[in-house]
Amino acid sequence: MAETRSRQIVIAGAGIAGLTAALAFAERGFPVKLFEQAKQLEAAGAGLQLSPNATRILRRLGVLDRLLPNAIRPQAVVLKDAGSLRELARVPLGEAGEKRWGAPYLVAHRADLQAALMATAADWPDIELVTGARVSGIALDPQSVTATVEIDGKTTSVTGGLLIGADGVWSSLRAGLARTAGFAASRFSGELAWRATVPAESAAGQAFAQIGAANCVTTFLHPGFHMVAYPVSKGRAFNLAAFTKGERIAEGWSGHADPAILSGAIRGTAAALSRLVALAGPWTAFPIHTVEQRRWATPDGIALIGDAAHAMTPFAAQGAAMGIEDASMLANLVADFPGDPRQSLTVWENLRRPRVEKVLKRGALNRLAWHARGPVAIVRNLVLATRPAEKLVADLDWLYGWEERKVVRR
Repeated sequence: MAETRSRQIVIAGAGIAGLTAALAFAERGFPVKLFEQAKQLEAAGAGLQLSPNATRILRRLGVLDRLLPNAIRPQAVVLKDAGSLRELARVPLGEAGEKRWGAPYLVAHRADLQAALMATAADWPDIELVTGARVSGIALDPQSVTATVEIDGKTTSVTGGLLIGADGVWSSLRAGLARTAGFAASRFSGELAWRATVPAESAAGQAFAQIGAANCVTTFLHPGFHMVAYPVSKGRAFNLAAFTKGERIAEGWSGHADPAILSGAIRGTAAALSRLVALAGPWTAFPIHTVEQRRWATPDGIALIGDAAHAMTPFAAQGAAMGIEDASMLANLVADFPGDPRQSLTVWENLRRPRVEKVLKRGALNRLAWHARGPVAIVRNLVLATRPAEKLVADLDWLYGWEERKVVRR
């Protein structure tokens, strides 16, 4: 019994990072207890992009085959000027990208990915998922971590060798640690994300098809905003996500913001794009929060992964991928060095932090470039026009071609 408890992994949060962590640890022989605060698992958000660094891990865990029937393999990422609708650059993906990076680039509805993760987790008898359960307290001793869990008004205790916080940008586990271990709260970035999902056969869907590419990820660039659009749900719908400056609104995955913010941001864009924005409404707004902190793990056996550790702006399209990478690498390090699982947390964080910081810098660069105005926008367009597609693809090798390195301790 003591051996089982010392190997048991306790996870708070059954989103993408938490479910991936459950699968990764179960694959390496660990029993997992997964607690989700919501009574029913509902996928937050809409579409998401999964680059090869993420789909490579999902394939290894047996998730990819379940996801592929509902996902789309875009042929390219296309950048367009929102004012003229002129194509500025095209980054090839599709079969060429899969051959280059060893795994497919996919776009999918978040609900489809979560369903694929859930179905795969259900195949593992060592994964126990409890919904309507909130981790409300933590007790530490030299060999284990005990979490206090509230379930339907009752309190119980669960002990394991490691406690993993995968409960997102507004992590309650991180909030509890902030009072005792110096963990940081989330911070509003000053950006709002506006999202809509439109049926391909609708007026909005047809309006997008006239100015975008139905089999690509299309990004429209403008000083006041940018919008990313791509197909989801087997191509039956298009996911639209627009990003503007804005005031802070209620925290959560859907909120209410003045539509005038979005309509004002798109002034000066092509009439066809303005028409698409109007037809796609009403848009749902949510605040983009980030998490910046100096530590993601403690020597007492607690680790934060994904958005709970390092929520980032979506401008590199790597939020989900970083959570998937976090989970996989953490499970492998703990399994590879079973005699010292807590030291593995330190090694894991030291390896992950440079990678995540580089992705954060890429996202900041993308935002700067996509919202450029005046002479800066002219220079951007010239650079993109003269940069061959092969070079644009090669610039992404460090990101999409990433694979876990085997760690050898001396």
